[in-house]
Amino acid sequence: MRVSTDDLGGVAPYKKIAQVLRDEINRGALPAGAQMPTQTALARRFAVTRGTIQRALDDLRHEGWIDSQQGRGTYVTDRSRATMNAAGRSLSAHIEAAFQVRHVTLDVHSLTSETLHAALQGPVRRIRARELRPESITVRLLLPSPQAPLALPRLIADPADERPLLRVRMLTRSTALLMETMIKGLRELRLVPEVNLEVRGLSITPVSKLYIVNGTEVLYGLYRVIERPVDINGEDLDIYDGLGLGAPLFHYSARPESGDEQGREFVAEAQRWFDSYWSTIAEPFPLTL
Repeated sequence: MRVSTDDLGGVAPYKKIAQVLRDEINRGALPAGAQMPTQTALARRFAVTRGTIQRALDDLRHEGWIDSQQGRGTYVTDRSRATMNAAGRSLSAHIEAAFQVRHVTLDVHSLTSETLHAALQGPVRRIRARELRPESITVRLLLPSPQAPLALPRLIADPADERPLLRVRMLTRSTALLMETMIKGLRELRLVPEVNLEVRGLSITPVSKLYIVNGTEVLYGLYRVIERPVDINGEDLDIYDGLGLGAPLFHYSARPESGDEQGREFVAEAQRWFDSYWSTIAEPFPLTL
């Protein structure tokens, strides 16, 4: 069925389209595990550009309703997990709120930083539109060292095959480079006076992801090992991988108004943990070969 943006209220069409798709997922018209229609098909259906559809899908992806699998398409995720994320635990919602302050700081430990890169799209767009005006942005990323012999991902049939590992190394470096270009571009456009993004590597396999936001909030999630197919140079390979995109993130706050003493202690300990690795065994991470 073709849907016009006029039928959707005409205000922020991508938000309205995202809500229509959420409703369809909720009532089972798009069941868990189903492949989403292509962006072209959705653009035709809603009579909008593919860019508008991409923004709608970004919202759904950030909230955990859908999951994109490289080379295979976009699929509806488990609705119970989506409900949990929509209730306020999605990274993008917290990152968006973080950019309301004058001095933004993000300390992150993860496998590839893909989720963070996606979550930053919204605030960066708003800064470019001059809706947000932070005075400084400081991002510190702790990622697996390029030479680290990671436990994940690995080929199920042949753990010694290095192709999944080479793929994730390339993905990690390219995502961090894209993020650096995006963030530092704000300074070059004179939209944010002070911008810094630094990446360091650790020779360990992350089993959890950690986001310390403005030194007052922590989002913490666990990578669960899953079996999934990936396309590597045109060949479908079954691998063990760490599930990060869409995984639940648990929120801890040290903000005075939260009144959460345990949360305050967790945030303080998480910051000490991050700083201890950053200042000791973390090594420079080259973003270019």
